[in-house]
Amino acid sequence: MLHSSTFSVSIKGVVLDSRRRVLLLKNERDEWELPGGRIEIGESPEECVIREFAEETQWKITAGPVLDTWMYYIDAAERHVFIATYGCYPVSDVEPVLSHEHKEIGLFARSEVGGLYMPDGYKRSISAWFERAS
Repeated sequence: MLHSSTFSVSIKGVVLDSRRRVLLLKNERDEWELPGGRIEIGESPEECVIREFAEETQWKITAGPVLDTWMYYIDAAERHVFIATYGCYPVSDVEPVLSHEHKEIGLFARSEVGGLYMPDGYKRSISAWFERAS
């Protein structure tokens, strides 16, 4: 397989609600993932994650520290994506709303995350934010 040197950049956020559950979305590949998406020209990574959270969940957040970065190869799409994750803070405690971009939305306790079908990089970021946000 020929690997291209071009790749997308995706900014994702880890947010814990008032009950210390992480907000996750299920994508079309049946993977759980963190809310977020492609950064746009002229947008800071922090602005990107705030915008994407609002679009995908209707949650208002503020961006905190960078938690992790890694290159993720999506087998089904046969492409690479550079992922940067931020620890984020909810502005209010309203229920998240599922957008048309995902199949399912959920709030998960720390003990549930390990058993979910998702990339290991997301699990690392979630674990790091549970540690730092405590």
